[in-house]
Amino acid sequence: MQVLVTGAAGFLGAALANALVEAGHEVTGLDDLSTSSPVELSPQVLFTRGDVNDRPKLWTLLQGVDCVYHLAARVLVPESVLYPSEYNTVNTGGTVNLMAAVRDAQVKRVVFISSGAIYGNQETQPVNEDAIPHPKSPYAVSKLAAEHYVKSIGADANIETVCLRVFNAYGPGQQIPPSHTPVIPSFLKQAQQKGTLIVHGAGTQTRDYVYLDDVVQAMMSAGRVDDINGEIINVGSGVETSVLDIVKEVSAVTGHEPEVIYNPRRGSGPQRMCADISKAKRLLGYEPQFDLRAGLERTVELDPRLQGNGTSGTA
Repeated sequence: MQVLVTGAAGFLGAALANALVEAGHEVTGLDDLSTSSPVELSPQVLFTRGDVNDRPKLWTLLQGVDCVYHLAARVLVPESVLYPSEYNTVNTGGTVNLMAAVRDAQVKRVVFISSGAIYGNQETQPVNEDAIPHPKSPYAVSKLAAEHYVKSIGADANIETVCLRVFNAYGPGQQIPPSHTPVIPSFLKQAQQKGTLIVHGAGTQTRDYVYLDDVVQAMMSAGRVDDINGEIINVGSGVETSVLDIVKEVSAVTGHEPEVIYNPRRGSGPQRMCADISKAKRLLGYEPQFDLRAGLERTVELDPRLQGNGTSGTA
């Protein structure tokens, strides 16, 4: 199968592109390299630097492609609050542009990587795909809008589409920006350095943390299985984990008990979030292979950055 992966140099995109190549597919990768580097990509991935808003380049790259995995996006929730227009341009506008190019090139299938963030606050947990979304950030709004465009343009142009709502993915190679660092790499790094962990609120807020390899498993299945056209599917671990749980697991994995400081100001995100993954199991044959402890151990084992030096972390 001939595949195009947008966002191919990113955390999820690089892992997916490498796995597709290993499985014998011909893979072209596209990324603007604004927040990432292609160094982790297999040399067998045909990489091109470019933007999903560059329609002529997209049309050229899409010739002969059977399936597109669309991961190119800006993904930092706090940043989206500061720059909502940029998030709309890249995440929503870029998706519309890609879908128009896919339509013109007559590509058979698009797998769009959305986010569990679109659900916002939900009374019932785990949350299933029938829940009414309540996006709480420009990032979440941009992803939800992009889902609608993918499904609408796909239906009109007879393109098979699948939207995967990925929850809190983690693993080796995850970007560690200087601010708004994801909780797991931040805590692992600080614990290894015997630093301080800063927990916002009481630490009881929960998320569904899913290991990288499990997400890749779901993405690859979404590109090949039959009878999933138009579906929206949650991808997570199916386990609700609090920040305090992460502190405990990080301490166990690293062998260190870092100092924990509690900031009384709680983050603005949902208090609870956990994926109902029964649909993924039924339609994709999805079965997570890594619980949190195993995922953290493998992350530390494979990511040398999490064995270095630093000072403080936040969540």
